[in-house]
Amino acid sequence: MTQQAVSENKEILITREFDAPRQLLWDVWTRSEHIEKWLGPRGFSTRVTEMDLRVGGKLSYVMIGPDGTEYPGYGVFIEIVPPERIVSTDEFGDNYDQILPNVDLPKGTVTTAAFDEIGARTRLTLTITHSTPEDRKKHENMGVVAGWNSSLDKLDDYLAEIR
Repeated sequence: MTQQAVSENKEILITREFDAPRQLLWDVWTRSEHIEKWLGPRGFSTRVTEMDLRVGGKLSYVMIGPDGTEYPGYGVFIEIVPPERIVSTDEFGDNYDQILPNVDLPKGTVTTAAFDEIGARTRLTLTITHSTPEDRKKHENMGVVAGWNSSLDKLDDYLAEIR
């Protein structure tokens, strides 16, 4: 089940339910070896270069497109409440001006992932908060909702494989 909403202000909300216990979803969300199996839209692979799961720690990764283009990203963990909630910054990495020279990238994005138990299932609620409504629109125009939903489809497939 997928739900998504775009607020008229600074937030994008994506909600998904997974046929997996909350602890398992938490583990595949927070461990490099799992993240590399599902993060990024279909056709992309991901390499995690740093994963320091603590407040103030960094997550750095590179998504690799089907044509081999590398899209770096990084974030800093702001809040971690296992296995319920993770809040982190979410920024485009270096060299994006060369990768996407004509795109005005959003800045100051914060992503909150909330994991709620629903019996044996888990509801994931992603809240992507932007610094301005204009940055939210920029992110939407880049395809953030479709990209996250494609990643979450891969996550659902991966969970089915490892359960």
